[in-house]
Amino acid sequence: MVTIGKFRRTARVATVVGAAGAAALLAAGPAFAANDINIKGVGPSNVAVSYTCDAGSGGTALGVMVGAPQAAAPSAQGRQDGVTCNGSPQAAVVVLQGAPLTKGQQVQVRVAVVNAAGDVVVGRNGLFTLG
Repeated sequence: MVTIGKFRRTARVATVVGAAGAAALLAAGPAFAANDINIKGVGPSNVAVSYTCDAGSGGTALGVMVGAPQAAAPSAQGRQDGVTCNGSPQAAVVVLQGAPLTKGQQVQVRVAVVNAAGDVVVGRNGLFTLG
């Protein structure tokens, strides 16, 4: 009988701790998922992005690099300062500076929300063929 009582108490404590942990993870889930960025379109002189970043992320700018997939360095870059990081979805078009891109060219595009030091808060990359 004593063994069964100890088992029940242990099971009850484990259940309470597990439920509290699950509640904490569910409450913190939106904070972990708040930073995101996607490439919506690529043109010869600009890149359209959609992004979300929370206020505590430190995001201050959007950075974009575009170039040949196997190149050692980007052929064009762009930066847009003054991003809005409040947890709401945002959209922007970043103008590129550098070598012009041509129709039919396959390019690798890297986009990121960066902080004041230039560190990436959240980033994404992809291959695109300019139409």
